[in-house]
Amino acid sequence: MIKVLFFASLKEQIGQASIKIPAQEVNTIDDIKLWLKNHNSNWGNWIYKRKLLCSRNLTMVNSASDVAAGDEIAFFPPVTGG
Repeated sequence: MIKVLFFASLKEQIGQASIKIPAQEVNTIDDIKLWLKNHNSNWGNWIYKRKLLCSRNLTMVNSASDVAAGDEIAFFPPVTGG
């Protein structure tokens, strides 16, 4: 399984903080995005229409990055500070 976490406004829009995805169904972060869209079309709207940052096991990665069983993937909107 791959644990996918959602943070900030994305968590609010999706309506949950995390979901588990069978590892054999995805190979990359892009695959996870597609899986989420196929699982719930409303989720796809938020995953694809917003510029999101993502991490794999607490390391920032891009959408082409590989994933594997046991990974923790996090999606979150860009953060600004002041």
